[in-house]
Amino acid sequence: MKCIICDRDTKKTYCVFHDKAYQNVVHNFEDWKLAAAVSWKEYLKAVVENSYTGTWAKEVAEHLLKKKDE
Repeated sequence: MKCIICDRDTKKTYCVFHDKAYQNVVHNFEDWKLAAAVSWKEYLKAVVENSYTGTWAKEVAEHLLKKKDE
């Protein structure tokens, strides 16, 4: 099986790097939602646009935004 973002070999949907990023993105949403009253989509856009966000987290957020729009 391949990571749906980077094609690395994996046993899950995401490789180990994107899986950790996915967990962080999902985990941190609750804090953002409480602090800024943002929707999931708004949060993902903010993650992508934040210059301090890591590459893997940005790729996960972009993938989730695309997936939601499909």
